[in-house]
Amino acid sequence: MTPMKWFFSFLKKYRGLMIVGILLTTAVSVLSVVNPYISGQIVDQVISGGKYDRLMPFIGCLIGVTIVMGVLRFLFQVAFETASQGVLYDMRDKVYRKLLEEDFAFYNKKRTGDLMSRQTGDMDAIRHFVAYVVYMVYQSVLMFVFALLMIFTVNTKLALAMLVVLPFTAFATYRQTKEVRPAFKRNRDCFSSLNAFVQENVSGNRVVKAFAKEDFEIEKFNKENDKFRAAQIDASKIWMKYVPIFEVLSYALTIILILYGGYMVIQGEITLGQLVTVNGYLWMLNNPLRQAGWLVNDISNFTTSVEKIYATYSEEPHVKTPVSGVVKKHLKGEIEFKNVSYRADDEDIVMDVNFKVKPGQTVGIIGSTGAGKSTIMNLLCRFYDTTSGEVLVDGVNVRDMDLYNLRDNIGMAMQDVFLFSDTIEGNIAYGRPNCSFEEVKQAAIMADANHFIQALPDGYDTIVGERGVGLSGGQKQRISLARALLKDPSILILDDTTSAVDMETESYIQSQLKKLDNKCTIFVIAYRISSIRDADLILVMYNGRIIEQG
Repeated sequence: MTPMKWFFSFLKKYRGLMIVGILLTTAVSVLSVVNPYISGQIVDQVISGGKYDRLMPFIGCLIGVTIVMGVLRFLFQVAFETASQGVLYDMRDKVYRKLLEEDFAFYNKKRTGDLMSRQTGDMDAIRHFVAYVVYMVYQSVLMFVFALLMIFTVNTKLALAMLVVLPFTAFATYRQTKEVRPAFKRNRDCFSSLNAFVQENVSGNRVVKAFAKEDFEIEKFNKENDKFRAAQIDASKIWMKYVPIFEVLSYALTIILILYGGYMVIQGEITLGQLVTVNGYLWMLNNPLRQAGWLVNDISNFTTSVEKIYATYSEEPHVKTPVSGVVKKHLKGEIEFKNVSYRADDEDIVMDVNFKVKPGQTVGIIGSTGAGKSTIMNLLCRFYDTTSGEVLVDGVNVRDMDLYNLRDNIGMAMQDVFLFSDTIEGNIAYGRPNCSFEEVKQAAIMADANHFIQALPDGYDTIVGERGVGLSGGQKQRISLARALLKDPSILILDDTTSAVDMETESYIQSQLKKLDNKCTIFVIAYRISSIRDADLILVMYNGRIIEQG
């Protein structure tokens, strides 16, 4: 599917509104030829002919047509704006759903700011096209054609004289289109880069302040800002070069009318009223010519945005749920890794991993940084797919299981704790949003988080800042643990979850986890041997291999 076909698949749903808008635009364009014709008749029949009794009917007709045109213009603008908002809503929803389907490999390569640009600036360019550019292009073409036809009915030679500007207009439009497309692509790329830079630095503002690197970051920002400004100026130079050409061509029509039309009146080939009529049609010729440059810019901006959004949308995840995946409401928690290896970016991450875990057992995984501990858990959750070997859960290969059902049975407190900008209660209940407050509190007690939460001014209703700003590392880890425990999972993964808490808190958490024995299979990834000393099975990893287990 091409980017344009993909876009029209969204527009198809609103074709009824678009057709209504097109019909109303056509009606307005047709009515636009009435008032200039009546103005010419007033000059010829009333002013020159002395038929003053016809003045009021002509004026009434002028007023009536103007009112009808105003109402129809309002209606077609509403139709196009409604369609544009519908297209924008559906497209944004579709792209967001696809982003949620993408795997870890996708997000490892993409910058958040780039993805945000797709959902904001690029989407708005599409909305602007549907809401404004579509009817402006259509109306401009219709008005130009209708006006030209009406001038032909007045005098063929005058109409042919005005047609002289058309080849120049067509050539200038073609040249501008060729030049403006790459300029707008550079513009969108620079905007995405700037957006990504700002997002990253706002998120990492504490690190910037901790290292007193404000001046350094400002210098980097200025470079990105300069690139964006240069791209904007380069794009502006193109329309600055062509818009005056369209203006000159539009004024050329006025000059032709005044000189040649005036000469024809003097020679008696046309009446003064006919000259006034043609002059009334002149704005219907001038306006499309003046708009041509701007509309070409808008169309190029639109096509560039569609292509960039579709390029992001069309990236298929490597990890997909099978069409008829195995679904088990509640897993037993039996895990087996059989000759598992994983390779990424031409580098072996884990190699020939073999172990088996019975339901309800606790497994401790220990090893140096980069040994592959977290990768093993990522393969179990199927965040990545194995390069070779099999990961079995209850005897079923995770590749054959329904992806969402598998992960729904797993509770995970990740190494990199992420908390949403929500209440503490909302963060803990993220996996089970419909649970009772008592269940939330019980999970917090098990994670040794209840006492510090209740000490906060708003308790469980305290709003957590973005990524948990305002909480200590240990507090965030305990909220993350409570979130995983509340899910009541078949498999619980604790990835270095107690590294930021003191020994007393860690001992309490371990005593609480013992209550889960035989209820779920627990994986504990740790650097301290004290964290896993009571495990049923301990795996020691080094350079992607299990070198000891027992």
